[in-house]
Amino acid sequence: MRRPTTRMLRAAAVVALAGLLGSGLLSGCGAPTPKPHHTASVAPSRRATPTPTPTPTDPIAGMTLQQKVGQLFMVGTQATAADPTTLDAVKSLHVGNVFLAGRSHGGVAATKAVVSQFTSLVGADTTAGLPLFVATDQEGGEVQVLNGPGFDDMPSGLQQGGMDPMQLKDAALGWGGELMASGVNMNLAPVVDLIPSPEDAANNPPIGGFDRQYGYDPATITTHADAFRAGMDTAGVVPVIKHFPGLGAVTENTDTDSGVTDTTTTATSPSVGVFGTEIQHGARVVMMSTAIYTQIDPGGPAVFSPAIVTGLLRQKLGFNGVIMSDDMSAAEQTSAWSPADRAVLALEAGVDIVLLSADPSLAAPVVSAVATKAQSDPAFAKVVDAAARRVVQLKRDQFG
Repeated sequence: MRRPTTRMLRAAAVVALAGLLGSGLLSGCGAPTPKPHHTASVAPSRRATPTPTPTPTDPIAGMTLQQKVGQLFMVGTQATAADPTTLDAVKSLHVGNVFLAGRSHGGVAATKAVVSQFTSLVGADTTAGLPLFVATDQEGGEVQVLNGPGFDDMPSGLQQGGMDPMQLKDAALGWGGELMASGVNMNLAPVVDLIPSPEDAANNPPIGGFDRQYGYDPATITTHADAFRAGMDTAGVVPVIKHFPGLGAVTENTDTDSGVTDTTTTATSPSVGVFGTEIQHGARVVMMSTAIYTQIDPGGPAVFSPAIVTGLLRQKLGFNGVIMSDDMSAAEQTSAWSPADRAVLALEAGVDIVLLSADPSLAAPVVSAVATKAQSDPAFAKVVDAAARRVVQLKRDQFG
């Protein structure tokens, strides 16, 4: 038998080593395992399982119907004292938003003492743990609810419109800081209604009669409204633009008159365009007008009109934020409808928050009527859910 040569031994060793490598017995010894050739007989490598994207939590998950309905109302109290009826609305009706009405000259500390009586009621059993939106009308000039120590005397809208926008932004930051110090986190301002000219302002009681307008052209209004909103936003206060689709062409005041009608504004009017620009620039809350607009929907007040609230504001202008009504408790313009019908019609049109600022005694029957309808009407229950979802999401965005 022939003895193996050195060449034969080396060849055998190579064959043996190849077999061990192929079997994987030499892997994990500090040297990387050779990668197999990509042939049909080699199994594909295992890919890492991707991490699933978390499903966003429904903002209203876990809330009772009563708590969801409560988020759809903002009930008024005098700014000088906590109204027992409004306190009970938060405690027993789960109302999630409060409005400071009238005029107060007590200053920041006195206002904070009033607000704290409401915020102390927030809890799992009342507002589902959600903070309250505490709002007021702090526009400036003749429309400034909160005054006294710690609050500046704010210039009117018309005077603000003459300020440099950066100066106005800085001023609004200060005014917003005063509101936050007093516990107020929402300001029903700025007014962005477009009055065509100074001459028209004299015949416009709700806006021109109080110099609430920033000016008489869209650019002046939007530039200064942007500055005012930016200051409020930076301070932590949610600004609300109003009154869609505009009160600049009416000759009566919806608070004190009925049948207030705008016969000129169309869906493409510059006054509507002002709101469109503000929406494009990040406005998060819009207040509806209660006037009738014959060129858009002559059937009734804008706040009750699906064509205006949903068709024009949401669909055409692309607004996906929170829509609130003007006062639905004591305004003469809506007095022909029962309080419950006002709330239901507004919500069905696409409104998210119904404002009952002047008469808090209406809260109990109106909130109850909305909850009862939602219990018996599945379609309306979906309306309630959609509105509550937008309100709660805004609170999440604002308060974390």
